[in-house]
Amino acid sequence: MTSMLALAVCFMAMAPYTISTSDHDHHDIVSLAQDTDNLSTLVAAIEAAGLVDVLKGDGPFTVFAPTNEAFDALPDGTLESLLMPENRDQLVEILTYHVIPAEVMSGDLSDGMMAETVEGSEVTISLSDYGAKVNDANIASADIEASNGVVHVIDAVILPPEDNSGY
Repeated sequence: MTSMLALAVCFMAMAPYTISTSDHDHHDIVSLAQDTDNLSTLVAAIEAAGLVDVLKGDGPFTVFAPTNEAFDALPDGTLESLLMPENRDQLVEILTYHVIPAEVMSGDLSDGMMAETVEGSEVTISLSDYGAKVNDANIASADIEASNGVVHVIDAVILPPEDNSGY
């Protein structure tokens, strides 16, 4: 119970990442990201990967959305390289590793939970008194609802296992 309380407090403390619009039911995941300044790099990556129509689709989807700072923390040149048309397949692989083909709210998460991503590999959820993580990324803001799923903002770009992505 203590860890769930700490988790709730952690999510509330990160409120600046939440969407301020009052009509979440009319915004799909892409529109929500477009309305959030700190997710503009993610939006550019979604566009470069050709995933806009997919993430505007019916869903439901759960998207672990890296912030601009998360993309900035990648090794120099990585983002620029991924955004090149010839690297589109790698970009799609990485972005779809951030998507679960179901709606998973923070209350559905459990410590050690494994969830299969659209990319095909699994991510691991961990819960502690310090908050929630997906793999090694902290969930900075949770349960941002969209008409076709939910967004959880994370502070790092998570990469598929090396045997799949080459990263």
